[in-house]
Amino acid sequence: MCRFLSVSRSAYYAWQERPQTAIEKDDAELVEVIKTLFQKSRKNYGTRRLKEALINRDRQVSRRRIGRLMAAAGLACKTKRKFKATTNSKHNLPIAPNHLDRQFTVAQPNQTYVGDITYIHTLEGWLYLAVVIDLYSRQVVGWSMAEHMRAKRVNDALLMAVWQRKPGKGLMAYR
Repeated sequence: MCRFLSVSRSAYYAWQERPQTAIEKDDAELVEVIKTLFQKSRKNYGTRRLKEALINRDRQVSRRRIGRLMAAAGLACKTKRKFKATTNSKHNLPIAPNHLDRQFTVAQPNQTYVGDITYIHTLEGWLYLAVVIDLYSRQVVGWSMAEHMRAKRVNDALLMAVWQRKPGKGLMAYR
């Protein structure tokens, strides 16, 4: 390894045997204090809050040093994400009448289907899932999944349900 790094063996052993410097000792102690404070904060504190907590313990440390020690110790705080609304209810488009009127108990199968769309975060990105459920049995009777959220997803899920179940006339489907 010494030959590969172009370092003499004597220099390597001298470096390995040398005593820890005062700064290295102080860093090791500070890392333990930072880890304790970080765990107490349930991994929420970043460099600013940790600096304040250290000041309360009569310890003056720069944010850059705290950040460097946190990175070396593998500590990363949780970040809150901004809420993103996915539904736009403020529009002038026509709204379909509510024939179901919250009557979720159905006497026979294949009378009433309900559906919804949800999104699932995967390592490859977002997947959108449209599902159709028969209210009588509460079973999924149709579904469709894709990387985009278009009306075709809902139509494909409903088409799958109709194709598999072959309901008679009078089927009510809600989304």
